[in-house]
Amino acid sequence: MASISSTIDLMTRPEAEAAAASGGTCSPDLVKAPWNFDGGALPAYGPGASMADSAPAATPRQGQIPEEYRLASDEELDARILAAKGKLGDKLVILGHFYQRDEVVKYADFVGDSFQLAQAAKEKPEAEVIVFCGVHFMAETADMLSGEDQAVILPNLAAGCSMADMADSDSVEACWDQLSGIFGTEPDEDGKIPVMPVTYMNCSAALKAFVGEHGGIVCTSSNAATVLEWAFQRAQRVLFFPDQHLGRNTAKAMGVPLEQMPMWNPRQALGGNEEQALLDSRVILWHGFCSVHKRFTVDQIEKARADYPGVRVIVHPECPMPVVDAADESGSTDYIRKAIAAAKEPTVFAVGTEINMVNRLAAEYPQHTIFCLDPVVCPCSTMYRIHPGYLAWVLEAYAGTGSLPGGEILNRITVPESVAVPARVALERMLAARP
Repeated sequence: MASISSTIDLMTRPEAEAAAASGGTCSPDLVKAPWNFDGGALPAYGPGASMADSAPAATPRQGQIPEEYRLASDEELDARILAAKGKLGDKLVILGHFYQRDEVVKYADFVGDSFQLAQAAKEKPEAEVIVFCGVHFMAETADMLSGEDQAVILPNLAAGCSMADMADSDSVEACWDQLSGIFGTEPDEDGKIPVMPVTYMNCSAALKAFVGEHGGIVCTSSNAATVLEWAFQRAQRVLFFPDQHLGRNTAKAMGVPLEQMPMWNPRQALGGNEEQALLDSRVILWHGFCSVHKRFTVDQIEKARADYPGVRVIVHPECPMPVVDAADESGSTDYIRKAIAAAKEPTVFAVGTEINMVNRLAAEYPQHTIFCLDPVVCPCSTMYRIHPGYLAWVLEAYAGTGSLPGGEILNRITVPESVAVPARVALERMLAARP
């Protein structure tokens, strides 16, 4: 099965425009290499699922990489990457996220979700450099959990996350101040504090630090229920950010009524709520979402069931609640992978998560029929910003070539200790919250 990138690359510009117009892809600009979007006047996420999301002014940008990497053929880049990997040996570890394009993830020493990859970074203490083929918040987490003498590199600085950007420090601080004014800060007769911040892994290091400083915890999509149980034992209610859907789906499955889950819109006074609704709340949901998982719909599930009677529908809990309710199962990327791997009889799977991962699973398990619920080719915009050209660039800078001395660390991601120390507190609580 051809990779998503290869499928897109085979399109001519007119074909891409026609495919986009007919709903075959979400943007004709997917045929362009990611460096076409580097160095723009304004920050943007690039073509793909997040292209309509507004990128904050502070969104990291990537300058143009040298022409030799932009003009190199796939075969040349492959040879150069493999040569650099061979030269560096155990000094290097490459981490690849499930959503990464095949042309990059094939070089990874570890493949997994953001939490698994952060853990993997800790398992290679001998590595001098950790190249994270994912997005910015993941590289930050790897930096905080790896050794002091290890450098974390993000091949393309523009590989951010629109969901993570939907909750910024200033907005969360303002929200916290307003909530403190309503709830106070004193614990009740059971010793429970009025509100506890809980953040999804998909946020900046600064917000993980905020959570750590205020007695809160980080969660993943696989341990969100365990984390909420931990929080409810210690707090009367939770402020959950940045993804409203993971928070809502998890709390609903735990029996929290929807009327006790008000949404907080940071652009409105009291988040757009009446004070009493906040006082009655159990989970306050932040107005954030994943643009990849927002694309999945109940209509897509109904069509899959009509086309394939008996189909097994599995979606990610970042999908909207009606989609999760209509599916047979929901779970993290690792849950989805394990569920498919465990199926003993040939099965039809309709999967609601990023298309690169679904495509890879279909190739890995040909005994099953596996397809993405969304028929439109629309990869994660920011994951798609990583390309073999960027990987070759950062690897050769450190490994050295005939013309480069080596030892140069490009695109290093560092989290200052003032942020990393409280963030690690929240992360360690997450690590201890095993489902």
